Amino acid sequence: MLTMIGKRLMFAIPSLIGVVIVTFLLTRALPGDPAAYFAGPAATKEAVEQIRKKLGLDRPLIEQFFRYTNDLAHGDFGNSLTTGQPVAAEIRNRLPASAELTLLGLIVSIVIAIPLGVLAATRPGSWVDHLCRVTTTAGVSLPVFFTGLVLVYVFYFRLGWSPAPLGRLDVFYSAPPTITGFYLIDTLIARDFEAFRSALSQLILPATTLAIFSLAPIARMTRASMLAVLSSEFVRTARASGLSPATVIVTYAFRNAMLPVITTLSMVFSFLLGANVLVEKVFAWPGIGSYAVEALISSDFAPVQGFVLTMAVMYVLLNLVIDILYGVIDPRVRLEG
Repeated sequence: MLTMIGKRLMFAIPSLIGVVIVTFLLTRALPGDPAAYFAGPAATKEAVEQIRKKLGLDRPLIEQFFRYTNDLAHGDFGNSLTTGQPVAAEIRNRLPASAELTLLGLIVSIVIAIPLGVLAATRPGSWVDHLCRVTTTAGVSLPVFFTGLVLVYVFYFRLGWSPAPLGRLDVFYSAPPTITGFYLIDTLIARDFEAFRSALSQLILPATTLAIFSLAPIARMTRASMLAVLSSEFVRTARASGLSPATVIVTYAFRNAMLPVITTLSMVFSFLLGANVLVEKVFAWPGIGSYAVEALISSDFAPVQGFVLTMAVMYVLLNLVIDILYGVIDPRVRLEG
């Protein structure tokens, strides 16, 4: 297992280097001039040139790249032109908000999709199977921003059940002391149950939006994998041996069907990291997704590069966790590694 983890980390290094190069080149190829944006619409050409020189944008591209990689080697992502704050500090402060939203949406989708897929596979042609198909079709068809807007319109504007989609807490509550950065956890640690209820109510709609988006592939893969395993010879042998249906499904079929489902979970999580950008804009969520969009609009290179690099590192770590789970579920993976 340790050998397999070491190999995966070694393979991740070229991927991260490629992400740094591609991100740097793409941000320089984007339309817009950060010096002109920073100088303002009334600035003269001389003022814009002075700002461009101050920012180092007048230097050759290769020199800018080496300066950027040298700063990265020292843990410096640069400063944002729009906020004036270090990008690393902004990402560190905003990342827990995005992580809390993404993880809660993924957990909700797992809790619904896996039992739904298992029930649909064990009862083909039943109403549960038809419900699974309808749910997965709707989840795939609806764009994530459209789902979020519909939920806001129905549950906030029409019914009034949900609070205003304006961040992580209601305006009447203050943020808890930062321990983990997750408001649901920090409010419980601080025993501030009113703030906990406020944070949970603010999370319900955006997390549901992400859950609907991610539910479809998980449920479909669970159903397909369970159908394949249930038709295999070792399951028929287990049934012929007189084992109860619950034992056959849970002990034998479900565990063997989990490998493709876990692979799907890793892909879904990476999709959620991208969909999170749109959801954060719809619900005014102060995460790194909305931070990257605002920086992209203003041609602010440093936050965009920091955002992409952070997502790449998270994706590499996620793949590593998935590989470890493979070894836990199926010992053959450890032997092959």
